[in-house]
Amino acid sequence: MQYRQVMETLSQCGLGAVLTDADSCLIAANAAACRLLQIEDMPQGKRLLDLAAPLFDKSGAKTYASVTFSQYLTRCPTPETDDVPEGCELIVFRDATSDTCHDMLMNVLNQISEAVILCDEHSRIWMLNDAAVRMDSIVTKDVLGEPLSSVYHALDGSELLIPGVIRDRRPKLDVHQYYTTRFGKNVDIVSNTFPIVQRGQVLGGFSVMEDWSTVDSLHRQIIGLQEKLTNRTEADRAKGKSALTARYTFDDIIHVSPKMNKVVGICRQAAKSDSSLMIYGETGTGKELFAQGIHNASRRADGPFLAINCAAIPENLLESMLFGTERGAYTGAERRAGLFEQANGGTLLLDELNSMNITLQSKLLRVLQDGIIRRVGGMNEIQVDVRVLSNINIPPYQAMAENKLRRDLFYRLGVVNINVPPLRERSEDIALLAKHFIMQCNKKLLRNVGDVDGAVLERFRAYSWPGNVRELQHAIEHAMNILPDDADTITLGYIPEHIVEDGAPAPRQSPAAADKSSLSGAMQEMEHAAICRVLRETGGNISEAARVLQMSRQNLQYRIKRYKIDVTALLD
Repeated sequence: MQYRQVMETLSQCGLGAVLTDADSCLIAANAAACRLLQIEDMPQGKRLLDLAAPLFDKSGAKTYASVTFSQYLTRCPTPETDDVPEGCELIVFRDATSDTCHDMLMNVLNQISEAVILCDEHSRIWMLNDAAVRMDSIVTKDVLGEPLSSVYHALDGSELLIPGVIRDRRPKLDVHQYYTTRFGKNVDIVSNTFPIVQRGQVLGGFSVMEDWSTVDSLHRQIIGLQEKLTNRTEADRAKGKSALTARYTFDDIIHVSPKMNKVVGICRQAAKSDSSLMIYGETGTGKELFAQGIHNASRRADGPFLAINCAAIPENLLESMLFGTERGAYTGAERRAGLFEQANGGTLLLDELNSMNITLQSKLLRVLQDGIIRRVGGMNEIQVDVRVLSNINIPPYQAMAENKLRRDLFYRLGVVNINVPPLRERSEDIALLAKHFIMQCNKKLLRNVGDVDGAVLERFRAYSWPGNVRELQHAIEHAMNILPDDADTITLGYIPEHIVEDGAPAPRQSPAAADKSSLSGAMQEMEHAAICRVLRETGGNISEAARVLQMSRQNLQYRIKRYKIDVTALLD
């Protein structure tokens, strides 16, 4: 078609179209363009660059051109034409005022501390703001368009609030409810829930929620502080409460994967005792986060929490830091309490224990056996009450085989052993972690980035993550530091090059062609078989199959694509 016919057709559809020369001057404009740009019918001589510069953006990203107060335009794909003059360009655009209003309101919602969830008239999830993502540990893309009842379940057996207000057309205020998500996250909330009614038609409903456990915890802290201030004795004033506290709890461990659910559950149970506990995990998996969570969930939570990195302290200083010194023990030595004394009544974390000298490891045994220390250069024995946690970044039996960990010390410190899985084994958590780090960086860098592009997420899932969660955090922060100020999505061009290159999906063998003699090949074959079996049992229902397999819908779709599974063929 000729460009004039195309422009006329587009105008009948309400789309503006202009033909510009190399200097952005208008050569022709259809009626819709004149109306949207608020120009005369004869546009010659006017420059589109002056009227609406963002319409020249060819990146494909949605940009808004402000024409008048509360009126915005955005560019549309340009149809092919046969006779556009050389050096000229046909630009198509539409009214984007509603889009702009939506995006601005979403930015507002994402800055408030209350969680907001919005559903349509059939109680299908329409939107979760950032506070709801944090509270429920759910990525919006994983549940968008799904019925509310398939994602949330009230633990007291009551009806979910939004379907009720949509049916009854009446709000419910200050309702306390305890529910769980299908990913295993339990949430205690108090909410105000409202129907959305427009001209007699119910369009949907929404809830504004606060995490009741946080509110209740604050109330309890206030009451506790009041009691302490009222009842504090002179001896208490002299002693004071240790400022050496752990910052993180189990709620700060961002996850939805079944593997991490299991590990967190074991840690919650282990926190109730005083037994020594050893945490194994690769670099960057968050071992100290688990240690702090264990301390804060234990009866020692009001006591001090101290951590020492055994790899960062020179060998000759580590002993004196742990056990303390007496004046004159060596040149310049002062009388000073060690970390065991400072952690009395609390918890001491020995980070990277396998880096500690074998001789010094033997000196830990008496403390663990008897709770007695002796300062360097001292003669007096000092009784301490300390729970010792430790972590190592290689498997314990490997550390013992390499003479980096005493076997008797392992049996003392490893009463309970926790294995934190690497990020590559819990890919279901990547999208949620990426969103969490984006929200952190938005505050730190004063940015307003929404999410990562789908292509980035695919690369993230294909990458092996040798640095684990810490590497993912750094990759997000790297991207947000170099992202243009007007960009709101992280695309492939801004993530570190080594992730783009190494994370590019390589040609994969089918499970049948994989080397079954290798562990990797055998695991792929088992995973492929399990996915095919569940898809048959659920009649090809992806959402139902994901629930049975205890993984996100998005992750299941990724694996179906990875193994080239033909779902239709399975059902024949």
